[in-house]
Amino acid sequence: MTRPPVYMDNHATTRVDPRVVEAMLPFFDSEFGNAASRTHMFGWRAEEAVTRARTRMARLIGADPKEIVFTSGATESNNLAIFGAFEALRSKGDHVVTGATEHNAVLDPVARLRTRGARVTVLPVDGHGRVDPDDLRRAITGGTVLVSLMFANNEVGTLHPLAEIGRICKERGVLFHSDAAQAAGKVPLDVQAIGVDLLSMSAHKVYGPKGVGALYVRRKNPRVILEPILFGGGHERGLRSGTLNVPGIVGFGAALEIAGSEMPEESRRVRALRDRLHEGIVKNLDDVVLNGHPVERLPNNLNLSFAGVEGEALMMALDGVAVSSGSACTSAKKEPSHVLRAMGRSDDQAVTSIRFGLGRFNTGDEVDQVAERVVGAVRRLRSISPMYEAARGGARISTR
Repeated sequence: MTRPPVYMDNHATTRVDPRVVEAMLPFFDSEFGNAASRTHMFGWRAEEAVTRARTRMARLIGADPKEIVFTSGATESNNLAIFGAFEALRSKGDHVVTGATEHNAVLDPVARLRTRGARVTVLPVDGHGRVDPDDLRRAITGGTVLVSLMFANNEVGTLHPLAEIGRICKERGVLFHSDAAQAAGKVPLDVQAIGVDLLSMSAHKVYGPKGVGALYVRRKNPRVILEPILFGGGHERGLRSGTLNVPGIVGFGAALEIAGSEMPEESRRVRALRDRLHEGIVKNLDDVVLNGHPVERLPNNLNLSFAGVEGEALMMALDGVAVSSGSACTSAKKEPSHVLRAMGRSDDQAVTSIRFGLGRFNTGDEVDQVAERVVGAVRRLRSISPMYEAARGGARISTR
């Protein structure tokens, strides 16, 4: 009997929650107005729906609704934060600090800033993928205008010590941006507690629709000024021109409200499933290494390296199980993960990794099935792998 497919790639994207779909549907037909149309009820009702979503979102992260700017997703939010802050502050300095394990939606814009005259410092991480706050403290200079460090890593799930990072940035008067695409709705997030000035989010990572995101922009202590990167109409208080995606925004607001109310129980349940999957694999296989922090990690993330087995080969052997070997945005590039390399893994170790992203709709039966299939596939691949034989023959297998 053919087994049904199992989806465990929830870091790449999530299924839209049926409750979110239900909230969105009216805004495709009966409530189809443009939120910028101020002269009739269709526009008014669309604007009211956007305002409700903005308020829901702000409540979840401890912000004021006026501090939420809607975008097309976290990539646009990151670009607006990075380019917008740098251009607005370049008269005060030209130095930007980021981390080696950031998503390319941060690393690429920061690299692009170099062509505009920016000086860039890329902080290293430890073997668990965490930035050392002391390294950040030493990196900040009188010319530093922006620090951009992610909330949670998209490959290994590691959480940076953001509250301490935020305190350092505040002490030095430097803007702090964080890409929270993976964290929002999964772990508690309070922009006041962590002292972040700019925060990027994406709906499709939290059981909402694709194509909509948001950027939190602090309005006081300090008031953050950004130079827009899109022009034409002055929407979103001039920070992001373009007709608002009302159905998507409504869905994003609904998704975050659900996540906020269900987070404690959902995190506990998903973490238990993740640990069950991990245990089901490691009790039946040797030479399996956990990538990422063992504790300070997203509750749904499990990134494992299987000595002697290339991740690509293992994914093919797991036909019908949706997992990945790293970021979905770079999966077409057949290169070892820059995240794992930054954590000190060799190229040979980095290419043996698989990322399991568990989620709201996974079950215990699916976890047990995936563990069984992983164990069987790894055993088969190792039996024909000269790479594994070489490792067993004396090459040290890192467990750092």
